[in-house]
Amino acid sequence: MARSEIRFDSAGIEIAAHLYLPDTPAPGPRPALVVGHPGTGVKEQASGTYARLLAGRGFVTLAFDAAHQGESGGLPRGLEDPAQRVEDFKAAVSHLVTRPEVDAERIGLLGICASGGYSLAATGGDSRVRAVAAVCTADPSRQFRLGADGGQDPAVFRALLDAAARARTAAARGQDPGGLTVFPETAEQARELGGEHGAEGFAYYCTARGAHERSAKSLAWESVDRLAGYDPFFAVPLIGPRPILQIVGERAVTAWMAVEAHQRAFGPAELHRIAGASHVDLYDRQEYIDRAVDKLAGFFTAHLDAAH
Repeated sequence: MARSEIRFDSAGIEIAAHLYLPDTPAPGPRPALVVGHPGTGVKEQASGTYARLLAGRGFVTLAFDAAHQGESGGLPRGLEDPAQRVEDFKAAVSHLVTRPEVDAERIGLLGICASGGYSLAATGGDSRVRAVAAVCTADPSRQFRLGADGGQDPAVFRALLDAAARARTAAARGQDPGGLTVFPETAEQARELGGEHGAEGFAYYCTARGAHERSAKSLAWESVDRLAGYDPFFAVPLIGPRPILQIVGERAVTAWMAVEAHQRAFGPAELHRIAGASHVDLYDRQEYIDRAVDKLAGFFTAHLDAAH
């Protein structure tokens, strides 16, 4: 397949993306998928892997860096702005509908981890999207407030909000507000802070397994209060009758978020578990990704063809 670098606008911010085109012949414009990356990730990591594999199944795919992150524009750097993240998905759809290779009536969204939550919100508000899927669905707002497993002491998030407020005050006074460090220095510290889920995140983002030079190692402090009151699942009831597929690892401590989103759905919705997989396994472990891609390809083939 062919991969090209493209740029498009999202609310005045230039978004960097990779467009994947299948190398097999087609009688006309193809169905297309927008693929969003996990929190702190970039398009060269998990989202690029899924985009490449699904292009091999006949879809035009577009994997992009969120605004303020990766190769995309936007200041401050490392900002996790949920409203902008949703807008990025919609802007990607707007780009795809202008391309001659794409059938504008057959566009779907695929979000991985944090983008899973954002893709649901974007679909709820954009009727151009015909089907949506999420792999290891996560909502950064819930994860900050409640922890990856949902059991975090409320005092942890209150302390983060206090730190974010101090950072805003520092910035207002012309001082460097610093940033929120995402990962500790060692795998042992990551395990102590976040259990097995934290250790797996460290192993993916901070070692040769999945590290990338542009993957965010810290977030702008104002990310915290922007996330505080946001709920990407509010739009899930607006998606029906369009179909939803969520894929989670059987061992994922984050799966409760996908369950919550699933319970809000009106219309065709499936929650599919990959046996043996954790949350991070679905980023790069081939034995689990292959099963996820098979499920995704079948879902989008059925529903985007039906949309046409």
